[in-house]
Amino acid sequence: MTGVHIVPAQWRADVKEVLIPEEQLRRRVGELARAITRDYVGRDLVLVPLLTGTVMFLADLLRRLVIPTRLDFIGVSSYREGTRSRDLVFTKELRLDIRGRDVLVVDDILDTGHTLTAVYERLRTLKANSIRACVLLDKPARRVQPVQADYVGFVIPDLFVVGYGLDFAERYRNLPFVGVLRPELYREG
Repeated sequence: MTGVHIVPAQWRADVKEVLIPEEQLRRRVGELARAITRDYVGRDLVLVPLLTGTVMFLADLLRRLVIPTRLDFIGVSSYREGTRSRDLVFTKELRLDIRGRDVLVVDDILDTGHTLTAVYERLRTLKANSIRACVLLDKPARRVQPVQADYVGFVIPDLFVVGYGLDFAERYRNLPFVGVLRPELYREG
């Protein structure tokens, strides 16, 4: 996240700055995949990505893992009021039986910790052997729950970011970089 990166012309009206450029994302996802591969060789790993912000991160991570994995998705949503999350609701449950298996939760961003805490609680009831987490972004300044990820792509400051799967109002997921959204686009009132 060092250096100045130019926002592509087509995104300048919405994106204030590029926080993490495409090449840096690619490099770091490769490093995460190598660490996960090393830690899970010979184990029965189930990847449990959270829908839908993980899609780009997950696709790149999966292509770089060199161990057999099982894959199932869990959906967690929060009723939103502006940019503030409220109650969590599970919108999709696992189909796979994870009893006795090692589970790696994959998420796009860890900020307050509410979502990851709720997912851990749900997965514990399904009797996984172990539960760990891999997140693309960690925003510790917003942490409310005492939860941490085991694999972290980037630690970022308290900025409203979009791109590489992260959205605002279901837009910007397709950006190939992580950018800072212009505040005037998401401010309430």
